[in-house]
Amino acid sequence: MDKIFLHELKVETIIGIWEWERKIRQMVVIDLEMSADIAKAAATDDVADTLNYKSVAKRIQSFVADSSFQLVETLAEKIAEIIREEFDVAWVRVKVHKPGAIRGSRDVGIDIERGERPG
Repeated sequence: MDKIFLHELKVETIIGIWEWERKIRQMVVIDLEMSADIAKAAATDDVADTLNYKSVAKRIQSFVADSSFQLVETLAEKIAEIIREEFDVAWVRVKVHKPGAIRGSRDVGIDIERGERPG
C-alpha cells in the first residue's frame, strides 16, 4: 500500500490543561501519513482518483483551529477519526507537536497510528 503524507501543518488553537493556556491560542504542528492506493491516480493523472491532500489539510486546519482540547492525545485521536471516516482512509499516523511546551525542550507531542497498517 502507498502512503500520502503531509508534514508540518501549522495551526493555532486552544490546547492545554493550565488556566492560562485556556485563554490563549498556541501553535500546534501536525504530521500525517495516510494509506492510499495511488495506482489509478498515477495511471489517469486525475486528482479525483487519489486522496486529495489539499482537502485533508483544509479539513484538519479548520477542525483544529475551532477546537479547544486539554490534551494533545485527544486532539490526535479526533484528527485520526476525521481522516479515517471522512476520507475513507484505512490507516493513518498522526503526530501532534506542541513546540515550546516544556522549558528546555524544543518539542513535545504525541504519535498515534489507527487502522490496519499497510503492508
